[in-house]
Amino acid sequence: MDNRIPELRKDHGWSQQKLADALGVSRQTIISIEKGRFDPSLPLAFRLAALFDRPIEDIFTPAEPEG
Repeated sequence: MDNRIPELRKDHGWSQQKLADALGVSRQTIISIEKGRFDPSLPLAFRLAALFDRPIEDIFTPAEPEG
């Protein structure tokens, strides 16, 4: 899944650690989500959407198929 978390995080002036602290997760979790190595759970995705005050669809999009 692709995401806009790095862009949104930087727009808010937040470090990866500040975002992690706000969500109650590790910085490594944020790094993994931003790089697309890990898709967040649905509750975490909703918390991200609420924190950024955006619909989930504005943050996450299906990845383009590789081929």
